[in-house]
Amino acid sequence: MIDLVQQRRLGIDGPLVSAVGLGCNNFGRTGTLTEDLDGTAAVIDAALDSGVTLLDTADIYGGHGRSETLIGEALARSGRRDEVFLATKFGHQDVDMGIAEGHGKGSRAYIREAVEGSLRRLGTDRIDLYQMHTPDPSTPIAETIGALEELVAEGRILHYGHSNFTAEQIRVADFAARERGGRWISAQDEYSLLKRDVEIDRLPAARAAGLGFLPYYPLANGLLTGKYRRGAVPPGTRGELRPTIVEHAPWDAIEAFGSFCERRGVSMLEATFGWLLAQRGVSSVIAGATRPEQVRANAAAAAWTPTAEDLAQITAIFGGSARGADAESR
Repeated sequence: MIDLVQQRRLGIDGPLVSAVGLGCNNFGRTGTLTEDLDGTAAVIDAALDSGVTLLDTADIYGGHGRSETLIGEALARSGRRDEVFLATKFGHQDVDMGIAEGHGKGSRAYIREAVEGSLRRLGTDRIDLYQMHTPDPSTPIAETIGALEELVAEGRILHYGHSNFTAEQIRVADFAARERGGRWISAQDEYSLLKRDVEIDRLPAARAAGLGFLPYYPLANGLLTGKYRRGAVPPGTRGELRPTIVEHAPWDAIEAFGSFCERRGVSMLEATFGWLLAQRGVSSVIAGATRPEQVRANAAAAAWTPTAEDLAQITAIFGGSARGADAESR
């Protein structure tokens, strides 16, 4: 019998989501096993069978909606839409989706058009979590919140969050939403043992606002999975396509982490997920997968419970006491 992934609250009083989320940025990407429907459906089914119910995508993933389209088709094929907490994003400043020309990507006009496209591609009548992908410097945040609140009132989206906000933007957005009687429920940003700068101000700001924090790239391009070795790039891995990932990795720390895991009798995957999920404010860890066995391994890894001593040792390996981190054993 498969042990299902633990469910955790998204923020202080948000909905329950799986402690491991499935990052869907590779769905539809050329050259991956999930570039077509069969590959995507296999990963989604393996995720749901393992209790990974949070699917995180964006309108730009896979190239102009391809990831959303494949997710919609996979869920329609399996009939499992109601098992999923479906999260997508809108408004990445660096990608032109060809909609709402002349309007900022946080504007009401843009959001209204973007959400209709996502709903159509996903084949659903509602989005569980609609996230602003990057801040829009051209649109007042109050206008963005007003548009999102309209969609909540209409039932088109159930909750809204943001991604890649600075600490100050998190605070301003939270204040503006509360003034309108609304509420952001999540913040998503890059966070891993190899990239901990969010601990300085963004993670504390998210905690103060009662947001659920969603780390992406938690495995640091695979460096924290144990499949890479100093000076060696396994064939078929991301490191083969981007060798600088391996060449410039902090190998002393990674190897010390590997030794810790061996002594403790856990995998690097387990220790990585365990450490992240022990950070106060983290609700779910978003990890990508292109094969069913990958998502099953991610789901299983989240079951390890680190002690306070484990957390301290892992933290020390990657740079001493955490800068602003607030970890607790589970």
